[in-house]
Amino acid sequence: MSREGNNGALATGHLSSAGLSALLAGNARVLLASHGTEGAQAAEEAAISICKTWPASSIHHLVIVPKSLWHGMTGDDWLNNGSTRNTFRRYVESTLQKEIDEHLSALSKKIERDGIDYTNQVVVGEPEASLIAAADRNRYDLVLMGSPRPKGRSGLKSRLRPEVLVKSLPIPLLIIPYPD
Repeated sequence: MSREGNNGALATGHLSSAGLSALLAGNARVLLASHGTEGAQAAEEAAISICKTWPASSIHHLVIVPKSLWHGMTGDDWLNNGSTRNTFRRYVESTLQKEIDEHLSALSKKIERDGIDYTNQVVVGEPEASLIAAADRNRYDLVLMGSPRPKGRSGLKSRLRPEVLVKSLPIPLLIIPYPD
């Protein structure tokens, strides 16, 4: 089942009576999948807005680093020995970790400034499987994420396929439209 709101947001999945009760009582646990891109930032703003509306709610922020990020990045062309590949890999990992840390720090300050309970987690894995596993392990009431980047927009393309999530998540998925 899916529902489209008047702002273009897409909500899917069933809302259990416990999840509905949590949302109505104002103590919903939101699982936010975001990684700092423009679309993900729209989801972050939506999560904050939801939790401001329901003051006893909380946000668990999941950042997924795709395992496939390294495929093709350490080929045999210009990285022609193990030492060079390892040096390059450490450089990319440290740069990525720095970017993630900066993003988490800025977002946590923003969320906590609004008095919202916030936790975060960074995982390396396949995006859909990681998000589904996080939703299965904990009792969240809502999964929130941004929509994929529209064609023609520059930047890395999201590797997360919403259609897989729609079929597999045990709780509602709210996909926030890409900002204009």
